[in-house]
Amino acid sequence: MSILQNLFSITWQQLLMWLIGAVLIYLAIKKDMEPTLLLPMGFGAILVNLPLSGAIDQYMVGNIPATAEQIAQGAAEYEPGVIDVLFKAGIANELFPLLLFIGIGAMIDFGPLLSNPKMLLFGAAAQFGIFFTLFMAHLMGFELKDAASIAIIGAADGPTAIFVSNFFKSNYMGAIMVAAYSYMALVPIVQPPVIKMVTTKKERLIRMTYKGKEVSQKVKILFPIVVTVIAGIASPRSVALIGFLMFGNLIRECGVLGSLSVTAQDVLANLITLFLGITVASRMRADLFVTKETLMILGLGLVAFIFDTVGGVLFAKLLNIFLKDKINPMIGAAGISAFPMSARVIHKMGLQEDNQNFLLMHAVGANVSGQIASVIAGGMILSLVAR
Repeated sequence: MSILQNLFSITWQQLLMWLIGAVLIYLAIKKDMEPTLLLPMGFGAILVNLPLSGAIDQYMVGNIPATAEQIAQGAAEYEPGVIDVLFKAGIANELFPLLLFIGIGAMIDFGPLLSNPKMLLFGAAAQFGIFFTLFMAHLMGFELKDAASIAIIGAADGPTAIFVSNFFKSNYMGAIMVAAYSYMALVPIVQPPVIKMVTTKKERLIRMTYKGKEVSQKVKILFPIVVTVIAGIASPRSVALIGFLMFGNLIRECGVLGSLSVTAQDVLANLITLFLGITVASRMRADLFVTKETLMILGLGLVAFIFDTVGGVLFAKLLNIFLKDKINPMIGAAGISAFPMSARVIHKMGLQEDNQNFLLMHAVGANVSGQIASVIAGGMILSLVAR
């Protein structure tokens, strides 16, 4: 096909995807929102929506796209595209998300959680939005497996969302990925108004004394092993997810793999995130992405995110009915998996209300528990829906 024919073959849907790609690149560069992911995702969205893009799989007869009849007759030549090759090698078999979990696990210090174990409760409570959205999406007409994939957006954990949506072979992976990572990046914008809506000023002014005890290295080493065993018994399908996360943490805490821990946190995590971003773009082709379902998914993802936040806050308020030493309810909102962004947001909100109210260590404890809880929730979804 000539250049003019290529030019005139561009559809408005492809132009819209170019615009979406440009917006993602803008947010990555100008607003510094998850740049290692949104930048390759945005560029990939443009790349796969070019006419006759050689970056994606296609069937050709000479220089002309093959018709369905020509493909069926075997008269067309199959041309593999590098992005689809990456998808099959890294996402279709869940390799990239699991490798990324090693890097994430190496980044996490479970010390604040181990010194204050009750923060585990907030990680569990803040997963309410996932299950609420699962039923909402199913009621809105999505197949159960697609509804489960959409609901995981509420985990605020991109790799888990990729893992689950790919496991269920969801047709909406592109929209799910954009929603999951966009809302993760928008934590500082989305959470504060939601938290203020369900708390009073008096509650936000509650001060908490940090009484964290020193956690021994032995405990830090045993923790990832014990969690993996317990999660594996309770939710066998979560073994790969929780296991790779905890393996990364074990590398961090064992004390003999310092250089590998640094590599996992920096080089491995960043490199895999880049590959994930541009590979997910294979599911951001206009024919798959520009649909009414995409708008519904973006809306449902926001619902999941909001209800996770609300669930964590309301659970803290419920505990305060029975506790002598009150908990600042904002801590509950840090139970989502967006680590460490959510903990920083809660700490900042506490200082805005009272410049001597330091909530960071409490919020970090809840935040890392949310990382564990979101992975276990993903495994539970796999177990429940895959039956």
